[in-house]
Amino acid sequence: QVQLVESGGGLVQPGGSLKLSCAASGSIFKINSMGWYRQAPGKQRELVATIINGGSTNYVDSVKGRFTISRDNVKNTVYLQMNNLKPEDTAVYYCNADITNSAYRSFNFWGQGTQVTVSS
Repeated sequence: QVQLVESGGGLVQPGGSLKLSCAASGSIFKINSMGWYRQAPGKQRELVATIINGGSTNYVDSVKGRFTISRDNVKNTVYLQMNNLKPEDTAVYYCNADITNSAYRSFNFWGQGTQVTVSS
């Protein structure tokens, strides 16, 4: 079994910064990709950023230049540094990972979500 545990959400003023972390643990052979999604009230869950093996990254246009995704392969942890936060960034942020387990089978996993609120 694999678990994703997120941390780092909270309340921040517009223009402020937060850093989210997501640590994967359990029966892991290889992490193929990790990413962050978010879901605001009344809206569909959307992709925020992803990072794959080799370090290639992808961002939704609305966060380009403000958010940075990174990964620590030793700690099996993905980070999302969020700068210049705006009220429209308010959402529950979910960690996602595509993982090959010790039985060499690949599955997609989700974290429990962490609330990010941007408000003055």
